[in-house]
Amino acid sequence: MLKIYGIKNCDAVKRSRKWLEDHGHEYIFHDFRSDGLDSELLDRLAGKIGWDNLINRRGTTWRQLPESARENLDEEKAKRLMLDHPTLIKRPVIEKDDRFAAGFSADFFSSQS
Repeated sequence: MLKIYGIKNCDAVKRSRKWLEDHGHEYIFHDFRSDGLDSELLDRLAGKIGWDNLINRRGTTWRQLPESARENLDEEKAKRLMLDHPTLIKRPVIEKDDRFAAGFSADFFSSQS
């Protein structure tokens, strides 16, 4: 089953969910805020996508972090930041048949159908 991870009021997540619904894709939605984000889930996502690919360096949350938090970023520090600030995660994260993607791409679904 297709699973979408994100935050329900995120514009990218809204667009992705609408596209999936418009194209007849069923999915389960996991909201990082209401459904949670724990280290086990984060480790799983980071293991499939890469911790560096999960971080949204273009978002408001990243820009609002103190520079000291953004400097010398390694896996441990990045994961702590993402657990403390789930909005740092690039959205949506998509899981389908043990394949993962960070950010939405219609091509991902077209090639997987």
